Formats: sequence, structure tokens, C-alpha cells
Amino acid sequence: MTAIRMELGRKSLDDMRWEEIWDAALRIRSVFLSQPLSKQLRAAVAEGLKLFDPSTPLAIRSSAVGEDSAGHSFAGIHESIIGVRGQRAVDDAVRLVWASLWSDAALLYRQELGLDPARSRMAVVVQAMVDADCSGVAFARDPRDTRKDHAIIESVPGPCRLLVDGLVDPDRWVMNRETRSVVSWLPGQREDSDNKPLLEPQDLQAILQTVLSIEQLFSWSPDMEWTGRSDSLTVLQARPIATTVPDDDEKRSWYLTLRPGDARLKELRQRIAGQLIPELAAAGEAFAAEQLEGLDNLQLADSIEKRSQSLAKWKKIYWDEFIPFAHGVRRLATYYNDAVQPDDPYEFVGLLRDQPLLAAQRNSVISELAEQLRSNSAVRTAVEQLLAKHANSIQWSTFRDQLREREGASEEFVRRFDDLQDRFLDVTFDNERLRDRPGPLLRNLIELSQHASLAESHRVSPSNSSFALQEKLLSAVGPERRAEAMDVVETGRVSWRLRDDDNLLVARLDSQCLRALKVAAKRLRELGRLTGGGHLKDSHLALLVRGLREPSTGLITVEDRLEFEEPKPSVTPQGQAPRQLIGQPASPGLTTGVVRCICGRDDLGKFRRGEILVCDAIQPTMTHLVPLASGIIERRGGMLIHGAIIARELGIPCVNGVREATEILRNGDLVTVDGHLGLVTVGASDFELEMQF
Repeated sequence: MTAIRMELGRKSLDDMRWEEIWDAALRIRSVFLSQPLSKQLRAAVAEGLKLFDPSTPLAIRSSAVGEDSAGHSFAGIHESIIGVRGQRAVDDAVRLVWASLWSDAALLYRQELGLDPARSRMAVVVQAMVDADCSGVAFARDPRDTRKDHAIIESVPGPCRLLVDGLVDPDRWVMNRETRSVVSWLPGQREDSDNKPLLEPQDLQAILQTVLSIEQLFSWSPDMEWTGRSDSLTVLQARPIATTVPDDDEKRSWYLTLRPGDARLKELRQRIAGQLIPELAAAGEAFAAEQLEGLDNLQLADSIEKRSQSLAKWKKIYWDEFIPFAHGVRRLATYYNDAVQPDDPYEFVGLLRDQPLLAAQRNSVISELAEQLRSNSAVRTAVEQLLAKHANSIQWSTFRDQLREREGASEEFVRRFDDLQDRFLDVTFDNERLRDRPGPLLRNLIELSQHASLAESHRVSPSNSSFALQEKLLSAVGPERRAEAMDVVETGRVSWRLRDDDNLLVARLDSQCLRALKVAAKRLRELGRLTGGGHLKDSHLALLVRGLREPSTGLITVEDRLEFEEPKPSVTPQGQAPRQLIGQPASPGLTTGVVRCICGRDDLGKFRRGEILVCDAIQPTMTHLVPLASGIIERRGGMLIHGAIIARELGIPCVNGVREATEILRNGDLVTVDGHLGLVTVGASDFELEMQF
């Protein structure tokens, strides 16, 4: 329980994002897998197994205190493992079911109900499996409206878990409780369905009679799981029908959509990798290739609206499909840890190493450009002088021409920077197109060029290589599950890669929308129909489009809206910052350095190599800073967020999920980042303090 208390004590569940909750659940699950059952428990399990025929497959299920009641239901939250044979497999299953008491879904549900996860308790039930050709659930009353005199019966071919886990669409009957007649029947949408009812009339009557008998016996309306038919019906379990108001479950229901099953993950992998990502990339390329300056006003207005509609479409796809597909990595984590049972619950991340992320490709190009400046002092000096001359008003087209005029200028550097702009910087950050403001990146390149070569990649020991870990997994699952394991690994790898790439590709559409708005604003300004020096935003789109289409439109003003907010009180008084901050261990390693907070676009060019990057969250559009950082601290938590992904790729220590990191830490603070434990120590390390005395 010590490890569980430590995980749950890092921060309040109310302050944790769902990614952080999943991380905590993974580490708790790993603790259970790494600790064998006690001799006393193993003996008790062995004694209980004597009641079953050794050839009978078993079901290992949860029975938690307060698990199901009329007020709430944990259905589908805790683990159930079926088809288990042999004591070793039963021991492992018991540990996994116990670990599910603190699964991500269970923790989130307890958070909603205001329950204390540290006080959770669970018994584990071992039951004989009943093999029947159909199974399902039955509700003594319609859970959507218990006032109606209706009962509901649902059925799927095979075991009940196919229905409960949402893997198979069930047949559904609405039954009249008084007359016992069928009110309606809705067939399930299944590939092998012949559009005939799965259940015969006598089956329906037997199931209805059983669920009504349970209602009379316990004096509450049950939700019953069953298997078999009228002549061999078996009740698997019964619980009160939950009457929770639907809105109370909205957050959990949305979260559960982020945990698709293997079949859905495979479908998403094929659709996203094979269709959606290529279409998204093509849309960005098409908009970038369009010569907006050559369009007349009506054509430009149409182009702006087309871009806006495309961006809205892809943002919806992002939420509906890209985000759920991120579960591919979480599925790989659970699968690998259950099979291999490593000491490090994040060992599986090594399987994802060396994936061709767009951000990793960009960082490689940045490294090469920095090496060019490092090896050519004339070009580096020219870039430094021009940066000093132009300050923050730099435009790349002007900068490029002036750089070419300098003695010893490198045409290769200009060509490669042009390529970097086109391929990777056509994205937005802080409502600005990065390619319109190359100054911060050029300053980053100067900083990188003044230090050791970046060409040498992060070294990985042979035992932790992607291939070695893959072989370790295949050995653990055995030859009969090799194909299954490789499918899980491949889905995880694609999920890992696209979870970063999709953000950059959507950001390119955003950039192209902003580009079109800027062209429209420039044109209207030249016509004397637009005034003001505010930053263009989505909220200006309708005004600019109307101005292009209707010459009689009055003067359009674009100004930044002044928002008056009461100043936030300092989280910690000056000089009273906490000694240690607790977060999530996102990327392993230990480093000490000074803080540099990145809170807006003006901070990008101020970052220096070796500093600790502190921010709300590293967006994919600003990850070009990461190669400069010696450590990363983020407020947003989770192993799959962009900072964690890039930090692991480059071997940089990272702690995220640090509450109010940008308010507590200030530029110049000395901190130690412990990416192994998820700790940030403010000030000199304990060892250094001891050396002073």
C-alpha cells in the first residue's frame, strides 16, 4: 500500500488530467505485477481451486465494497479475466483484478463520486466458466426511464464479455412486464448476422421470468448478466440498475471512448495512417501552394472560407479519431508490462524508439543548420550582425537577401533554412505563423552553434534497443501469441508517431488560414478600408470576408481587445518557494540548471542552451527549443504529451504535471530535475548544501 499511497499522494485527483491518472494507474499495476502473492494467499487460492475440475476454464472477477448500487455502478470499470487455467495463471489474474481497483477508469469514477481511492477495497471472485452459444444482459426495467412498465433484454453470440466490453453489437428486445409480450426487437449490426433473432420466444420468457424473480427476491430492479438458453440458463451476476443522472457520467463516458478495444484500434490505425493523415497532409500542401496574391477579392474570400471549413472539419476528426487512437500506446504499455513484468513500467517506450516523427525530423534539420554555422564562422557572424540590426522586425525574405550579399555567405545555409521553413515552420504559435517570425529560431541556431556538436544521437544500450525489447516481449508471450503481440506493437508505434504528427499537420492548416487572413487584411488596408494594428484572429474572419465581397462595407477596424483582469496573487511569496515540487516522471534522467520560462512567442528567442525549459505545455509548434534544453518542467502532465515524446527521443530529463509550474518557478531559479522519480528540487542540491558546511 505504500507505493499506492505515494502515487495517489503526488497530487489531488481533482488537479490531475486524465493522462496523469492513466500514468498513475500504470505504475500501480506494475507494482502489483512485480510482487508475488503471499504464501498464505497462494495456499488459499490452491485450496479453492480444488473445488474445480482442472480442465475447467475459470473467470476471475471483482467484487469491490460498494461496487454496485442504485446510485452508481462500476460496470466495465474493474478488470474481469476469463478463460484462466492453472494456479500460476490464476495468481496473475488475481493480481491484475486487484490492480484494477486503481485503474485509470476506476480512479476517474471515484473522483466523480467523491470517494477516497486510498480507502478502496476489493475481494476477488473465482468462478467456473460456462460455455454457451449466446449471452447477454437483462434489465428488469428500462434504465433510460424506470417509470415505464418495460424490461430490456440484450443478447450477443458467445460470451457476455463481448457485449459488456462493447465488442459486438447486440440484439435488443423491449418486453412488456405485465403481458410478457415483445414490444419491439432491434437486430444487432454484425458481419455474420442473418437478421434472425438470436433468442427464441421461450428463451426470452425464461430470461424475463428470472430477472423479475430476482427483483421480487431483493426488492430492487436488477441489471442481470446471463448466459445460455431457456433449458440451461445461468445467471452470472445481478446488480441494482444505476439511476445516476446522465450528465454526471458525461466526463467518464467521454473518457471511456478514449479506451477503444483492439478491433477498434486496428480499424483506427488503418483509417488514420492509410487515409486521414495523407489527406490532412495533402490539404495543408494544397493550401500552401495556392497563390493567394493572384486571386481577385471574391476568389480570396472563397479561399478563406474554404480554409476555415477545412480546419473545423479536421479539428473534429482530431477529437473523434486521432485522440482515441492515442490509446494504442497505452494498450502497448499494458500488454508489454503484463507479459514481461519489467521493473521499469516505462520500459515499453523503448519499443517506440527511432520512429520518424515530424518533430524529430525537424530537430535533425535544425542540428545540421547549427553545425553549418559552427563550421563557418563567417556565416555565423553575418547572421548575428543581421539579427542585431533587425531586432524583432525581421522578415526572412529581406534577411535572406542581405545575408547573400555578405562576404563568405553560404548559399547552402540559405537553401536549408528555406527548406526548414517550408517543411516544418508553416505552423502557428501564440497566434503567429512561425515562418513569419524566423528571428527566435535563428537566435536558437546561433546558440546551438556555439556549443558541442549535436550530431551524436542519444546512446542506447543494446539490451534496451527497440529490437531487443521486441524479442523480449515475443519470448514472454510465446510463439502462439506472436502475431497478436506484433500487431499490438505496430499499433503502438503508429499511435506514438501520429499522436505528434497530427498536431503539426492541423497547425499547418491553422497557419494557412492565418496566411489568407493576412493577405486579405493587407489588400483591404491598401484600399483604405481597414485600419488598426491588432493581431488577426479567427474572430476577424467574417469581417474580412464581408469586406472582400461587399465593396460598400464601411471601415473595418482590427484592434487587440483590452482585457482587464485582477492581478493574480503570487502562488508563493518571494523567497518562500517550496523546496520540492512533485510531478510525473515523463522522461528519465537527472540534471541541474537554471529556469527559463516560456510563456509567449517573445520568450522563444531568449532561450539558451543548458537552461531548464519551464512552460505550461510544450506545443508541437515549439519543440524546436527542446534540443537546447538540459531539462523540461511542464504544468500539463502525461507520458504521451509532446514534451514527454520529444524528451524521450532526445534523452532529456522531463518532469510534467507540476502544478502551477510557471507561477512558482522564475527565470534564473536553480533547479534539479529528476525524471526518474518525477521530482523538481528548487535551489542547490542536498549534496551541494552539505559541502558548504
